[in-house]
Amino acid sequence: MRTVFERADSASRVMRRRRYLMCRPAHFTVEYSINPWMDPGVPTSGTTALGQWKRLRDLLVDLGHEVGLIAPLPGLPDMVFAANGAVAIDGKALVARFRHPQRTGESAAYEKWFADDGWSEVRQATAVNEGEGDFLPAGGVLLAGSGFRSDPAARQEAAEFFGLPVLGLTLVDPRFYHLDTALAVLDDEEVMYYPGAFDAESRELLAERYPDAILATEPDAEAFGLNAVSDGRHVLLASAAERLAGQLKERGFEPIGVELSELLKAGGGAKCCTLELRDGRIPPSTGARIRRVVPLPDSHAA
Repeated sequence: MRTVFERADSASRVMRRRRYLMCRPAHFTVEYSINPWMDPGVPTSGTTALGQWKRLRDLLVDLGHEVGLIAPLPGLPDMVFAANGAVAIDGKALVARFRHPQRTGESAAYEKWFADDGWSEVRQATAVNEGEGDFLPAGGVLLAGSGFRSDPAARQEAAEFFGLPVLGLTLVDPRFYHLDTALAVLDDEEVMYYPGAFDAESRELLAERYPDAILATEPDAEAFGLNAVSDGRHVLLASAAERLAGQLKERGFEPIGVELSELLKAGGGAKCCTLELRDGRIPPSTGARIRRVVPLPDSHAA
């Protein structure tokens, strides 16, 4: 673990090719409220949501990653937030057990997808567990959030299922109802987070484990800048989180702004839309830069 911050340039950052699972927002709308961002009285546009989602998917593909798709189901407008569907590590998938009844229908679809995709062990969690919304692999540990959605008991279940140590973190600000809205894993050793989203004990744990973490401001956290996707070099995050993008640039990462304002009406961002599939099917990156198929607009300059 790095204990002293060392300034890095982008050449020192190694991109690792990834597999992701995403779900097209074919049925996206906000017709109920299960987090502070959702207001059924605010109009939504399925066309705008689809266009923003497609841009995110295309960026991931253009960067050299593989994106699989799970079929969207009618009546499940939040299924677009695929990260909540499971935690998937070393060929094993622990499928979500959602807290709110509006989302419980998603679990069977994700369980079937993983079984059909040939994962070695697939089962639904026993405790309330909202997938990568609250469980973020970081090197050899699982960072586990609770306070609003996933139960504290889900930590032990995940630890036993994956055979990994778990670092429990408690969320206290309802705006940041999932861990992935308040913290992003950048690589095996580095994270960025918003301290105000966590209780005092969790802030102490994070400061001890990640003394050189990037600390986000409240405005960047509110813009969902921490709901980001990192491949170890490129970091896709909300375009509005400009200060956070600058901090990433200083650390040698390549921030790429994405506009997901329509999906934010349901409390989702880039990470919410992408579930990482850690099953070894993508070969390790050689460190060589992947050729971009198309230019990447919205990339923040220094």
